[in-house]
Amino acid sequence: MTAAEFLHPVRTSSRRVLVVAALYFGKHFADPAVDAMTPSQIKALMLKAGISNARKMNVGSALAESSPDVHRVGPRGVWAITETGEKKVESLLGIPGRKAVPQAKDVAALTSLVASQRDDAVRGYMEEAIKCLEVDALRAAVVFLWAGAIRTLQEGALGKGRKPLNAALLKFDPKSREVKKVEDFAYVKDRWLLLAAGELGMIDKGERGTLEEALNLRNRCGHPTKYRPRSAKVSAYIEDVVGIVF
Repeated sequence: MTAAEFLHPVRTSSRRVLVVAALYFGKHFADPAVDAMTPSQIKALMLKAGISNARKMNVGSALAESSPDVHRVGPRGVWAITETGEKKVESLLGIPGRKAVPQAKDVAALTSLVASQRDDAVRGYMEEAIKCLEVDALRAAVVFLWAGAIRTLQEGALGKGRKPLNAALLKFDPKSREVKKVEDFAYVKDRWLLLAAGELGMIDKGERGTLEEALNLRNRCGHPTKYRPRSAKVSAYIEDVVGIVF
């Protein structure tokens, strides 16, 4: 379905309806899908759809007036549709209601962080974790979120300086290779990085212990076993990793 087809039934509606509908289209029908959009992206989508008043529309103002149907994510003026907004669009356009997302709270927590991530790799891992949560693929979500978290810790450790970083790694792993760039962490086990992060003052003892528990869960989910974490376990894992790393 094109944007023109989707927005046609609401083309003469208020600007608030139009921006919410545009966000819905971006999330569920755009190729590739976009969970959050800037005002300029929303305006471009509406112009492409042939909305006559889009060129003169103050999209940013319309978004600001559209709570609780939309909410701001990240510090860069990026907006996403809320569950309330989705239900409103579905009612207006006669779209059959979708099944509730099993881990809706966790999806919302991660979605609010995605736009603020400057590293494309970290953002990609978080987006993949969100997609897994939306279809109740909990083991995969655990693995992808950990990948984004460990990449963030690697970058933070490098930011402390190569000399103190390598000294910390050697303290816990005498066979550690020298790390000069983030790609070199491919030869560093995550458990050594967590110990080094503690040595560098990035995390305290309690946080390190919590992340070690998270790493254990990641390993149980990432290896071919019969283990399947429950929703509550994954929610606690996400809360811990997000709270400490991001």
